[in-house]
Amino acid sequence: MTNKLRTLILTGASRGIGHATVRRFSEAGWRIITCSRENVPAECQLDPNWAHHIPTDLNDQDSVQSFIETANGLIGEDGLSALVNNAAVSPKTPYNERLGCLNGDEYAWREVFELNFFVPLALCRGFGAALHRGKGAVVNITSIAGHISHPFAGSAYSVSKAALSALTRELAVEFAELDVRVNAVAPGEIETEMIGPEYESLIPRIPLNRMGSSAEVAGAVFQLCNEDFGYVTGTELFVTGGQHLL
Repeated sequence: MTNKLRTLILTGASRGIGHATVRRFSEAGWRIITCSRENVPAECQLDPNWAHHIPTDLNDQDSVQSFIETANGLIGEDGLSALVNNAAVSPKTPYNERLGCLNGDEYAWREVFELNFFVPLALCRGFGAALHRGKGAVVNITSIAGHISHPFAGSAYSVSKAALSALTRELAVEFAELDVRVNAVAPGEIETEMIGPEYESLIPRIPLNRMGSSAEVAGAVFQLCNEDFGYVTGTELFVTGGQHLL
């Protein structure tokens, strides 16, 4: 068992799946570096493993590059053990509808792809050397909506997540040369702040007959970054309660 310092970088840490993932890695003694638009919640500032939080606007390319440069300066010689691309957006139209193919502004589609697709690509490239030093792992948070038509996710979000699934496979091949594994976790219906009452109608479509928790998604992410999964790359793990099977 190695004694090297294990460092996680995670985007979108302030709530939901990102917040639960930080907690899971911290419980295992990892050092945590995060970013989000918001500051870290006050109670999390007491976590000694949550070493650095860097407020970052991931929709702004200059802010993304600044985050990469700052975080690379913090990582150290042991390199980066895990990068979790969690931050994402699923906007609505001014009429409170999800952004589809025929409604909304085309520019909004570009904003969705900027955060949901191009930011993960930029971070993988920006932290490639650190991941190589750490023989690390990348986990992209995709979605069940990238694989089946979803009534609430919206077309822009779904297509961007399908693209992220494809990017995961391509990164897995290229990053293998760096001794870095790249996988994805595709959550289904997870109880977070973003879930509205309309999602209750989806429960009968889930074989386990319930929504999942952020902690269950975090556990899957953690295992994919674990040494026990050292021969797993290019895989997308569905955390859906079986919903993707129907």
